[in-house]
Amino acid sequence: MIEIRPAVPTDAPAITAIYNQGIAERSSTFETVPRRVEDIALRLGEIERYPLLVAVDQTGAVVGWAGLSSYRPRDCYAGIGEFSVYLAADARGRGIGRQLLAALIQVARDRGYWKVLSRIFLFNTASRALCRSVGFREVGIYEKHGQLEGRWLDVVIVERLIPENIPATAPAAEAATFV
Repeated sequence: MIEIRPAVPTDAPAITAIYNQGIAERSSTFETVPRRVEDIALRLGEIERYPLLVAVDQTGAVVGWAGLSSYRPRDCYAGIGEFSVYLAADARGRGIGRQLLAALIQVARDRGYWKVLSRIFLFNTASRALCRSVGFREVGIYEKHGQLEGRWLDVVIVERLIPENIPATAPAAEAATFV
């Protein structure tokens, strides 16, 4: 039995450990510098705008997390969130990632986001399958998007629209900037 809930400050050590495991594995992020608990604690201070959820098992242990972050700083992108999902190694393959990502999409919907997206290493077939299972589509590939330990890696861009939150028209001031 897994409970999905908003992260709280006391979850920072577990979130940090799971994220650092993902960094060390070199299969999910270009990040190479381990996070500190203080880094995650700062991130938890932004949950009003950028939610972060945790998956907790029957023992009360945090076994995964999912969160939204800023996509780009321009106002026109305010309704787009970039997502991340990380699971402890022993929690993978049990549907927990699907539960987390589905819950994150619902939170994004409730908060007015009209799109969530991410970039996934091409070889990360588990993450790609997870995204497809909750309605994401693959929209393209960034070739040689970055180097990880001296190797160029391509990433696939995934997105999921939240149609009920898509504004019908852009405000007049923003529309004028596109002319």
